[in-house]
Amino acid sequence: MVCVHLVDATYELFRAFFGAPPKTAPDGREVGAVRGLLSTLVSLLRNEGATHVGCATDHVIRSFRNELWPGYKTEEGIPEVLWSQFPLAEEGMRALGLVVWPMVDFEADDALATSAARLSPECDQVVICTVDKDLAQCVRGEHVIVRDRMRKKDLNEEGVLAKFGVSPRQIPDYLALVGDAADGYPGLPGFGSKSAAALLRAFGSIEAVPADASRWPREIRGAPRLAATLVEQHEHALLFKKLATLRSDAPATESLEELRWRGPRAELRTFCKELGFEDLVDRVPAPV
Repeated sequence: MVCVHLVDATYELFRAFFGAPPKTAPDGREVGAVRGLLSTLVSLLRNEGATHVGCATDHVIRSFRNELWPGYKTEEGIPEVLWSQFPLAEEGMRALGLVVWPMVDFEADDALATSAARLSPECDQVVICTVDKDLAQCVRGEHVIVRDRMRKKDLNEEGVLAKFGVSPRQIPDYLALVGDAADGYPGLPGFGSKSAAALLRAFGSIEAVPADASRWPREIRGAPRLAATLVEQHEHALLFKKLATLRSDAPATESLEELRWRGPRAELRTFCKELGFEDLVDRVPAPV
């Protein structure tokens, strides 16, 4: 069985920065997030048996989406001590022998979505390692799933429906209505998770929702008000849907065979020595 693991390395780096103990390199640099990231990737290889791995990062935080919506997320608010570790993290993952997609113009999520769509026909399963709800739109049955590695929870197509009340393909419509504070767009006023899900279950997409509230499901409270909002802010709704829709043409072109992990590069030992965590090298398993 060939299983491809696609890792949201930006998330893993953030998680390591806020969750792992700090670590100072011999030259005084803070490198705790890099150590935490590499440690969790070694665990993926050693304890979870990953054989084909791709890691996506936001090499820069701004993307084409910032041109579409001025409030979209930026690097503002990211601690400098974390931001300075992004290049080191990419260098360390390459030294570990992993394929790295550092995104510029696109986002890491776009690289993961692109690779999931392109590689899923060629393998038995694609596991997208992230907690980002945007990636739920990529889920397909049990064949493409999202995994929260920290909580050891998988999200298949039934799980997406149970969690959000909509199918994976409707996630962009859902997020357009309810908004995504992490990405910086607000959704439409008055819409919550229940009303958005009920509307999309009934009509399939934002574009198909009728303006006449009398045709809406009775379970939606305040339907006349919400229908008026959707009519008034229809262009915003479609824009937010575009922001939420992950791209399938990001520059992440490696083949299934190129994602096969063949062991660390020779420079891993030097890299780890310079940053002060030589012990990590000894935990790297032999390739299968």
